[in-house]
Amino acid sequence: MAKMNFGGVIEEVMTREEFPLEKAREILKDETIAVIGYGVQGPGQACNLRDNGFNVIVGQRQGKTYEKAVNDGWVPGETLFSIEEAADKASIVMCLLSDAAVMSVWPTLQKYLTPGKALYFSHGFAITWSDRTGCVPAKDIDVIMVAPKGSGTSLRTMFLEGRGLNSSYAVYNDATGKALDRTLALGIGIGSGYLFETTFQREATSDLTGERGSLMGAIQGLLLAQYEVLRENGHTPSEAFNETVEELTQSLMPLFAQKGMDWMYANCSTTAQRGALDWMGPFHDACKPVVEKLYASVKCGNEAQISIDANSKPDYRDGLEKELAALRESEMWRTAETVRKLRPENN
Repeated sequence: MAKMNFGGVIEEVMTREEFPLEKAREILKDETIAVIGYGVQGPGQACNLRDNGFNVIVGQRQGKTYEKAVNDGWVPGETLFSIEEAADKASIVMCLLSDAAVMSVWPTLQKYLTPGKALYFSHGFAITWSDRTGCVPAKDIDVIMVAPKGSGTSLRTMFLEGRGLNSSYAVYNDATGKALDRTLALGIGIGSGYLFETTFQREATSDLTGERGSLMGAIQGLLLAQYEVLRENGHTPSEAFNETVEELTQSLMPLFAQKGMDWMYANCSTTAQRGALDWMGPFHDACKPVVEKLYASVKCGNEAQISIDANSKPDYRDGLEKELAALRESEMWRTAETVRKLRPENN
């Protein structure tokens, strides 16, 4: 493990230099890895493992997603099976189903988790709130996690570009004495950049907070608020969108992603610098109570229960599509379609 200084706090992380791909292959050379579920995380992790030379099969029910797996090169009867067949054949069962699907499949899946196998997750939800999900693994199997800090699509894209997406990892139960080696080998195998340690509970609470906060929920709320104020004061859709979203995503985010917020500030006008420094405090003070309320709702299990209840409704998909359609058809994101078409690379 490498000791790294994160803002004055020393953490240990595992890099690909310390845990090379060759070592990962050696650790897992006798393992059969079954990726269960081919939805959000499944394709990226399965294809990266396959391309990195591991013995991988996929378990997926028939339907549109099954056909996607076939199109990605998984062969029915050879590397593509039903969920039950794949779990039976595997020594490592990578459960990459949605949280709702884990709950419905768990009674079937656990039958194939015989002593010595490893049960792998990429999210701590099912285990952290096992009193609500019913997901309680036996003590005679390894229960492990590698959680990429991004979508499965990003994991695959970055892998093909020769880059890695950072991941957290955790060991919940070590029945075999080799759970940590299995975890780190899988983390390297799926294409992680570096790996940092967590627990199932910490991953689940930070992940749900991030999704509802700065990664998705808060960013949409903030962007929409600014866009609306500009429109209500006579600015055109194009101007409001460019000043709210396009400049952020196309110009400024790459700057602070590369070298930090201070560097981005230093590369803007003095007027922008002064305004940003003056207004970051009021925005922080306004937002922190909301984030504290959000975190408390996540930690107590309320957000998990909301997700479980919503995902359990028979018409959940229909309701979700209506909400996403409303977002898609809003003026701000319809404006985005036109702005994207006008980007130089599209002309």
